[in-house]
Amino acid sequence: MAHSKRYNEIKAQVDVKKLYTPEEAVELVKKTATAKFDSSVEVHVRLGIDPKKGDQQVRSTVALPHGIGKEKRIVVFATSADAVAAAKEAGANIVGGEEIIEEIAKTGKIDFDIAVATPDMMPKLAKVAKILGPKGLMPSPKNETVTANVRKAVEELKRGRVAFKNDDTANVHQIIGKVSFDNVKLLENYAAFMDAIRRSKPSSSKGVYIAGITLTSTMGPGIRVNA
Repeated sequence: MAHSKRYNEIKAQVDVKKLYTPEEAVELVKKTATAKFDSSVEVHVRLGIDPKKGDQQVRSTVALPHGIGKEKRIVVFATSADAVAAAKEAGANIVGGEEIIEEIAKTGKIDFDIAVATPDMMPKLAKVAKILGPKGLMPSPKNETVTANVRKAVEELKRGRVAFKNDDTANVHQIIGKVSFDNVKLLENYAAFMDAIRRSKPSSSKGVYIAGITLTSTMGPGIRVNA
């Protein structure tokens, strides 16, 4: 695909052979953001794992200190009075039980970005697993969205906790903020995410674990990072 003259001029500012420091990369990502809207800043990490092996999957959560610049709509599937009250007080956008599940099953409509559920709701959610699963919205203990403590889960998600996992090509992709964020906030979010990646190294993974890191803005050129 041919790129515009402006894009090629911007891309020319990036040395594709160079590994930039995180500080240099953040500065360059902001400088080369081409979109007319407030672009997301993304980290793409290539891992030295075998994604076909179950014991080498990388999947975890991280609380980004400054969030990602987008308010997440959260649904909480719960029926007990205490859990419903806690979810609402914590700021959940939608709270309910089987009536929400029935509505999703009937219409296929999803009006939320993250789903949290109390453990007792999981068997009932099986009815809509084929709708939520492909969109990555099925609650899971692995990303701490199946919990009896819905207050804590919702509060942490609102503050910037995100879930990440490797894809079929052993890469992890994560938004860490917006181009409008100042450099310090982006660097602190980057550091928190990379720490979480390193802590998530599977014990069965041998050799080089982090094989490559690229920072980019939406529609902007990729910038290779050294750490």
